[in-house]
Amino acid sequence: MTELIKIGKSDVVASKLGLGTNKVGGHNLFDGLKDEDGYAVIKTALDKKISLLDTAYMYGLGRSEEIIGDVLHNYDRSQVVIATKAAQDKHNDLKINNTPAFLKKAVDEALERLKTDYIDIFYIHFPDEKTPKDEAVGALADLKREGKIRAIGVSNFSLEQIKEANKNGEVDIVEDNFSLVHRKAEKDLFPYLKENHIDFVPYFPLAAGLLTGKYSLNDQKKFKNFSEAQYKKIIDNLEKVRTIAAKYNATVAQIILAWYIAAPSIGIVIPGARKKEQVLSNIKAADISLKQEDFVEIDQMFLGF
Repeated sequence: MTELIKIGKSDVVASKLGLGTNKVGGHNLFDGLKDEDGYAVIKTALDKKISLLDTAYMYGLGRSEEIIGDVLHNYDRSQVVIATKAAQDKHNDLKINNTPAFLKKAVDEALERLKTDYIDIFYIHFPDEKTPKDEAVGALADLKREGKIRAIGVSNFSLEQIKEANKNGEVDIVEDNFSLVHRKAEKDLFPYLKENHIDFVPYFPLAAGLLTGKYSLNDQKKFKNFSEAQYKKIIDNLEKVRTIAAKYNATVAQIILAWYIAAPSIGIVIPGARKKEQVLSNIKAADISLKQEDFVEIDQMFLGF
């Protein structure tokens, strides 16, 4: 497995390869999910020493957390890093709520679903329009002092909102959309995070499957957020990645994940999995040590996205 990293200014330590669990119990997000597959995904990840599980209330409106909680009692809790998120108010049509009272209640409810007495990383999942972000984070800082959470995160915040949230230096980690084909964060966000000792976790690291290498030029209609020229360049680049992958006896997806693991600006990578076989495949990325020239070549291929 990959080396361990310390999260922000907290004492939370995790491996650089984690597991995203939106397909574990996330019946409101994906069709055809089976709870038994979700249980198998979590068990496989923990058996293979993936230490960080990234979940959220919105993943099945608590069901993902419940599945993790059910599995967790068979493992050493101190060896598992649980990250969860909340912001959607179930008492108000799931509208976004960052008020201190809501966040404190959300943490207590997550603790019940997870069947644990502390959460390692708690994120504000989305920013609301009214709550001052430093006040929202201040509520989480209270919970950190109480021992209910160990690290504070924000997700889907703009840079200005992150700065407001971190007014008192209490944010440890940021989660946002980032991949080799969505690199906007590198220009403005990453320098601020580095300067303030805040770690970064990308969601959609495989760009909804596009970066797995399983799609062809004929599949562009599935990825309408890219122009025809952009999509062609991505597909062409992935063929070059496939050539690199062959040198490591790896898949395209494994090499892409290995690139993130090697990237100094990225803290933890959290690819998701619907089936345990996907977990086993993703884990192989942690054993790939990309040569510097291969890292740079992949980096250069996707500049401009």
